[in-house]
Amino acid sequence: MKSDLAARRLAELGNVTRLDIFRLLVRAGHDGLSISEVRDRLDIPMSTLAFHLRGLVQAGLVEQEKVGRTVICRGGFGALQELVGFLQDQCCQGLPALPAAKRKQGVA
Repeated sequence: MKSDLAARRLAELGNVTRLDIFRLLVRAGHDGLSISEVRDRLDIPMSTLAFHLRGLVQAGLVEQEKVGRTVICRGGFGALQELVGFLQDQCCQGLPALPAAKRKQGVA
């Protein structure tokens, strides 16, 4: 995953309403919830929900499927796994030593 995509996904989750939507859909699992169920469970206006869902869908964090006249929303589990993997990718591997010239710049 590239840093710009990771930053976009993290930015989408950096809003309380979008984070609540995402967490609700993750709890719902692979069955997902209809848009009206999300609205009812979070008690937010439909226009607000539509705005926040649009960003989550564009970032790949929410997937939508039309079933008849109902739109089902599901957490983007693949995107979530990619994001967590990106964040953990080089965990605890240590850092290379800085060249001497760079070390001297950091000293006040």
